[in-house]
Amino acid sequence: MLSMGAYGTWPSPIDAALAASHDGRPEYVGVVGDEVWWTEPRPAEAGRRALVRRRADGREESPLPAPWNVRSRVIEYGGVPWAGAARPEGGPLVVFVHFPDQRLYAYEPDGGGEPRPLTPVSATGGGLRWADPRLLLDRVEVWCVLEEFTGEAPTDVRRVIAAVPLDGSAAEDRTAVRELSDDRHRFVTGPRLSPDGRRAAWIAWDHPRMPWDGTEVMLGDVAESGPFTGVRPVAGGTEESVAQADWAPDGSLLFVSDTGGWWEVQRIRPEALGRRGASGVIPGTGLCPGRGEEFGGPLWKIGLQWFHPMENGLIAVIHGKGSTALGVLDPATGEVVDAAGPWTEWAATLAVQGDRVIGVAASPRSAYEIVELDTGTGHARVIGAAHRDPVDPAYYPEPRIRTFTGPDNREIHAHIYPPHSPDHSAPHEELPPYVVWAHGGPTSHAPLVLDLEIAYFTSRGIGVAEVNYGGSTGYGRAYRDRLREQWGVVDVEDCAAVASALAAEGTADPARLAVRGGSAGGWTTAASLTSTDVYACGTISYPILDLLGWATDETHDFESQYLESLVGPLAEVPGRYRDRSPLHHADRVSAPFLLLQGLDDVICPPAQCERFLDRMAGRGVPHAYLAFEGEGHGFRRAGTMVRALEAELSLYAQTFGIDRTDIPRLEFRG
Repeated sequence: MLSMGAYGTWPSPIDAALAASHDGRPEYVGVVGDEVWWTEPRPAEAGRRALVRRRADGREESPLPAPWNVRSRVIEYGGVPWAGAARPEGGPLVVFVHFPDQRLYAYEPDGGGEPRPLTPVSATGGGLRWADPRLLLDRVEVWCVLEEFTGEAPTDVRRVIAAVPLDGSAAEDRTAVRELSDDRHRFVTGPRLSPDGRRAAWIAWDHPRMPWDGTEVMLGDVAESGPFTGVRPVAGGTEESVAQADWAPDGSLLFVSDTGGWWEVQRIRPEALGRRGASGVIPGTGLCPGRGEEFGGPLWKIGLQWFHPMENGLIAVIHGKGSTALGVLDPATGEVVDAAGPWTEWAATLAVQGDRVIGVAASPRSAYEIVELDTGTGHARVIGAAHRDPVDPAYYPEPRIRTFTGPDNREIHAHIYPPHSPDHSAPHEELPPYVVWAHGGPTSHAPLVLDLEIAYFTSRGIGVAEVNYGGSTGYGRAYRDRLREQWGVVDVEDCAAVASALAAEGTADPARLAVRGGSAGGWTTAASLTSTDVYACGTISYPILDLLGWATDETHDFESQYLESLVGPLAEVPGRYRDRSPLHHADRVSAPFLLLQGLDDVICPPAQCERFLDRMAGRGVPHAYLAFEGEGHGFRRAGTMVRALEAELSLYAQTFGIDRTDIPRLEFRG
């Protein structure tokens, strides 16, 4: 029999510690001989990323114990941090980036020794950083992206493709690193070597473009020694985003381009690659055009993969609209056959082992796990990081996929998670509180997957609405471009429209609506509190609050000119930067808020929070500020996540008049 209790008061077995312990997901899957490897979060171990090995017999182990932390800081968001190969003499060889010093290390897990450094330490700026490695045993080298700081400013940086010798000679001597590309482009991905070993392809772009605005596929001829020669663009452009490029076994160049309005797989035949016109750009042939689906995504990390060529000529692809599926594309017919299974979201990482495809997938009832598809039989199964229910799954929320109407009759996509408990209900006449979640990016999206942070609230009687506002990915370029020069407008309007619609239809209590978000979502939350009266309170995590500061010297190089497209050219519309910044409208904030910040954050630095709080001082608006040592952009440590989640619940409880004595009471200042 259900127990009756007001929304927000329900007890739940999903506490903050449980949610924190399941935060994060496996990433960067790869194949080493007949083994599958990947990285995995360890919130209880100071948030490090562990390297996990699945042996051929199915045993899982972590060959690198703490404090080894396999994570790159290239462009601060990182990228593929490891590569491995089975050596002819037996046993795997793995190279990886260690987060604290960002050096590249070589490791023989079956050799009994410790990892040995391959690259030197640099005292300049953030040092030397590495990402997206390719291990070439025949050349006794690893090819990867090198990010090198040339001064103390975050924008004093260059990036090239480099070859690092495996003999360790570069560990003390920077000159032993062989640069394969020049630094004509601000940003590059790691190289992909053609089947015959004669050519390398990579993606490049420059400020002020972001990779989802416009990128080029570069082609270079591989020399015996020295850099690539004959370097030229062969695809892409300033208004065309290419998210990934790789080679088919027949020597065709495959790439994912949004020239048709959606990221789609295209191909350039080998014979066409030798032609050089005035621009060098060669039109690709779409392999399955017109489906109205994305076969790619935003390149937030170096080396993400949405497709992987197979030896039999087929192509493993991740595709979909809103949610994603793993499929196999036949380039001869354009047919895509999807893997059967419950998964609704596939991470942008793939590996191929013969006729098997390995990826990372999740669903509304399961967290991310390692999934293997046998393309011969069509059977998919979980082979690693298997989801295990830490509580009765009856406490998980049931998402509703909704499309709302916003200003100008535009569509707004959202996932609605009503309050849900198997053993509690609320009085029939009561409407539940709801929290609108604004995702980060903002060029990103909220995936349709099990999130115990969402369940933390819904199982207590607080609904959650995840809004994929205009500018989100997964719905084509036109939807993505809605945010161009409209950041702080469209995102705020779309979130408010969803909240208001839920209230108007009787789903949510209009007096108990909240908004929360981190990073760009923190911006949307703060901008919402300064420009609307929809919300009773808000949780702002590691936000952008001052556009002018962020556009000048208060963020890292990768996003230092992002606002040129999100807000407009600073030289042309400087007033817009002030007019939209929450910092300059702190006097409009009347709702209580919680501000969360990592003190080591170089992307959204704590200085912005501190200036905002100075302007809130003495205004009588209840607010709290929690700053965490050792945390950067996004929280990774279990203790931090527990404190933040409980503080957020306390904010809602106090604002909405909910009696909860099972969490620490958040102390406000005014």
